[in-house]
Formats: sequence, structure tokens, C-alpha cells
Amino acid sequence: MTSKISRTLIPVAVLATGLAAIAVAQAPAPQAAQNAVPPAVAISPPGGAPRSFADLTARLAPAVVNVSTTQKVEIGRMRRGPGGQGQPGNPLEEFFRRFQEQQDGGEPVTREATSLGSGFIIAADGYIVTNNHVISAGEGRDKPVESITVTLSDRREYRARVVGRDPLTDLAVLKIEATGLPFVQFGNSEQVRVGDWSIAIGNPFGLGGTVTAGIISALHRDIGSGQYDRYIQTDASINQGNSGGPLFDLNGNVIGVNTAIFSPTGGNVGLGFSIPAELAKPVVDQLKATGAVKRGYLGVAIQRLSTDIAAGLGLPKDKGEIVASVEPNGPAARAGVRQGDVILTVGGREVNYDNSLSYIVATTPIGTTIPLELIREGKRLKVNAIIAQRPSEAVVAQRAGMPSNDDEPAADDSSKAPGIEAARASLGITLQPLTPVLRQQLRLDEKVQGVVIAGISPSSDAATKGLQRGDIILKIGQKPVTTPAEAAAAVEVERKAGKDTVLMLVQRGNTPARYTGVKLIPAKG
Repeated sequence: MTSKISRTLIPVAVLATGLAAIAVAQAPAPQAAQNAVPPAVAISPPGGAPRSFADLTARLAPAVVNVSTTQKVEIGRMRRGPGGQGQPGNPLEEFFRRFQEQQDGGEPVTREATSLGSGFIIAADGYIVTNNHVISAGEGRDKPVESITVTLSDRREYRARVVGRDPLTDLAVLKIEATGLPFVQFGNSEQVRVGDWSIAIGNPFGLGGTVTAGIISALHRDIGSGQYDRYIQTDASINQGNSGGPLFDLNGNVIGVNTAIFSPTGGNVGLGFSIPAELAKPVVDQLKATGAVKRGYLGVAIQRLSTDIAAGLGLPKDKGEIVASVEPNGPAARAGVRQGDVILTVGGREVNYDNSLSYIVATTPIGTTIPLELIREGKRLKVNAIIAQRPSEAVVAQRAGMPSNDDEPAADDSSKAPGIEAARASLGITLQPLTPVLRQQLRLDEKVQGVVIAGISPSSDAATKGLQRGDIILKIGQKPVTTPAEAAAAVEVERKAGKDTVLMLVQRGNTPARYTGVKLIPAKG
């Protein structure tokens, strides 16, 4: 069975018929804020492991809640078919026939689907943090569910409303009408170290308040879920239903919001991931105040310096990120940033695996003039950019380009152009010019200029890197190429420079171009 990253949410289907309404409890008497009362005894004796988590748990657990949601889900209509209950000869045929007739003339069959997650109270007047995927419907999690119920540790229930949600970080803020509630506070996750103790409290599998403990296993973990990945990894048991629950340090502060697990079975295997407080708190503060999040924006599409890309540039791996494209008239373009630049620092902060350019820019105040240090054609230089506000995701997606198409180019006589054999011998690919016929067939914008991959050797490194017939090579070694001869010459320049990997900018259909490094085939003789 294949291991996978899973959101820790529990889906439970229930019939719509006969579903009882949820009662809303009266507001309780005021209680003291949980973080205002220190534990009665020391949590951690000097020089040793904690003797017990009981006092800490008693203080924190009342602020952790169960979040349940309800939405209507269409389950389709009953159909006759081979082996179906509506077939002739089945004793229940008449029953199912009448049922089918009723359904064919009415609305589609729907059920109410309920999902369970966790959350935690951050203010005595009822503000609650959870995951966006806990309270959102649909594949893209693009809209809230119809009904959200929050259940406190003492089983009181409240109907909740959505104050704000942020799909990019998978965070949401809810509000219940209550006062004097126990609450917890965010801590400083930047001071957390690998090996520190951590405590997770949540509602795994809908069982109710459950406490687990473990250590911080890793920091700034990228699990491929988005551009702001910098998760805390913990081996404190996190399971389905823990989504949105808090990860605490031994001071009782929230250092993370439990969000995902890596598991081959859907259960805990010691790999749980939490959104760090350093990322979550600013988002939560904005959602609580305005219901939306404003982020810094530079207007570039970037790629990390993988081993092959770094080799093609002659640079060390994981130091900086390469600019795959620049938005026209965007902040980066106005600052003079170009496609192919490698951005090393932003405002003096190093761009690397732990601090991506996206994260640094997103957390930079809008309107700030910030210096960018970059490498262009082997030379270091600095430019100053003014950080703009990130537009809506719909606008960002539109600017990113159209969906790719899988059309392949037809062979034509121009495939015998000079440079064909040299390119095949050096890269294992066959190139041909981008003729008007091919441009029309591939539905390419007139701005696209390059050479077309007409064939590729299955044993070549280019094939291993995912290049395909119909891809357009725009640049080789940062030099634009428009003919097979230019491509072969550019490859030869890289070979003479002593490189065994050549950097290429490749576009597929009308999607944004991306850099890839392809190993050269050793020259014969």
C-alpha cells in the first residue's frame, strides 16, 4: 500500500431524514483564562523528563473543542442494471420500481454528510482556530459547509459562524456566542528545537478529548501541500479527527496547529505535521480582525535549485531560487528582475530550503522597499523591489497561464534543419523549428519562441526528467534558442565551459515555463 499525506479529518455520512436539530446551550458562568493560571507543580523536573503531563492537561484541555460540520451531499439516483435490485424477478422489484419513478420525477437523492475535527479557543468571548479543510466543502475546499457545531469539553454545544478562512495556509477562525470561556495562547515556534517535548490535544476518530505526547521530530518540513509549507513534524500521535487541534509546548503555549499525517493506512505512524505558530498567528490575527488575509507579492514564479538545475548553473544546491517567469509590470519586473535570475536574499534574509522566497515575501509588509540580491549570468547584483499586495487566487491562477494541452507536433520537412544530429547526440532529443503549422497545432501564443521536441530517446536523462514530445525549449544555458542549430550551439558552449549538465527553460502548452537540468551525453572519441 502506498504511503500518502492525509488531512486528519473524519468524514461520517448520516441520513437526512429524521435528523434532530442541535440545541444551543446557554452561555456559562465566566471562567479564568487557562494561560493566566500557572501549574500547581513543576511540569518538568530539572535535568529530566516530565514526571507527568496531568497538571498541564487539566489546564489546557478545556480550551480544546470538537468541530463538527454538516452539508448536503448528492448521492445520485437508483438505476436498473445487471445484478441490481430493480431487475425483473427480484421479489422487491415493484418496490424499487415505484421508488425509481418517484426519484425520476423529483430532486436528486441527497444525504447529510457530517465531518469531525478539532479546534481551540483563543479568546474568552468565543473565537476559535481550526483548519480550513475542517469547515469547508467540495474538492477544492472553496466554500464553507452549511452548518458548524462546536462542542466544548464539558459537552456544551454552540452553533458557530465563520469569521474568516485562508485556504493557502489551511487555517480558519470561527466565532461562537459565549463569554468567559477558557482559552489558550500562541507561543513562539521559532524557539522550538528538534527533540523538545510536545503535547497534542484533539478529537481523533470522534472519541472526544484525547491527549498524546511526543517530541518535535523536525522543523520547516515541506510535504508538498502548498507554497507556504514549513511544518513542525512531531511523533505525538495525531490521527484522523485531530485536524485543527493544538500542539503545545511544556509552557502550555500553542506552537502548532495539527493539520496532516503521513501514513500508509490512514492511522498514526509517528509522522504528524503542524502549522507552526510563527505562520499561523499572523494569519489568525488578520482573519479575526478583518476576515481576510493580506500578503506581500513580488510577481514571479520561482523554482527551487534542485541538484540538476544547480549543476546547470554551476551553483550550490538549495541556496536561492530561480525565477521561472516574471509578471509583466509587476513589482519584480519594475525592479529589473529577469527570467533566469537566481534570488539569493530578500531584505538580508537568505532564501533556502527553510525560508522560501514565497514565505519571506508573503510575510513582508505591503509597501516595503526591499533589496534583492541575485545572480544573473554568473554575476552578483542587487535590485530594490516594492512589495505589493497579493491579488486574489483567481487572478493569480489566471496570470499563471492556461491549462496545458497534450497535442503532439506532426513531423514536417523542416525537421532536417541543421543542428538536429548535434542535439540528438548531446541531449538524446530531436528538435525541430517552431513553424506556424506547429504553433497552430500546439495552440501556442505568438509570444512563445523556441524549438520543439519532436522526439526523445527513452534512455536519455531528458526523458528521465519528464520532457516529452511537443515540449518547447525556450532557452539553453540562459540563451534563447529558436532553431535546432542555435540549440546545438548553446549546448556546445555549456560543454566547453566544463559543465556536464545543461540548464533548459521548457514550456508545455501555454502553462508557465519551468527550468530543468539535463545531463549531457558524453562526447564520443
